[in-house]
Amino acid sequence: MNSQIAAKVYVETTLQSQRFGVLATERGGQPHTSFVAITPVGDFRQLIFATYRHTRKYRNLSQNGKVAVLIDGQEVNRSGLKEGFVLTALGHAEEVSVAEDEVARRAHLAWHPDLESFVRSADCALVRVKVREYQVVGAIDDVRWWRIDDLAGA
Repeated sequence: MNSQIAAKVYVETTLQSQRFGVLATERGGQPHTSFVAITPVGDFRQLIFATYRHTRKYRNLSQNGKVAVLIDGQEVNRSGLKEGFVLTALGHAEEVSVAEDEVARRAHLAWHPDLESFVRSADCALVRVKVREYQVVGAIDDVRWWRIDDLAGA
């Protein structure tokens, strides 16, 4: 299996099994991270998450849509050591349009049914991250970068 196909399989497998990530935003030179429930859509090209409009993350995204989402795909083995990869999606975030809102909400709630009241609240915005590339880290000396267009062709 070539490395692009392996990366694509890893990215898809991780996104199908992990439901949470750490979102990194920035505003005025100050980084900020938030734990978010993520939903992959459009294969591995987009991630959706929900946030209240009165949060720091929403204000940051309104000023600067560049984001990173770290998704931990590691598992602890029988010896107590972590095995696997850590995946970081880099891209641009924007609020889901009104026309796409209900479809996106249904998709997000299918992955996170326990978030119904949060996602349906009036102050909740759905945000789409359009992924540009993924960083796959398997170990300190095993770091790979994969552009979304390269993975799409794999």
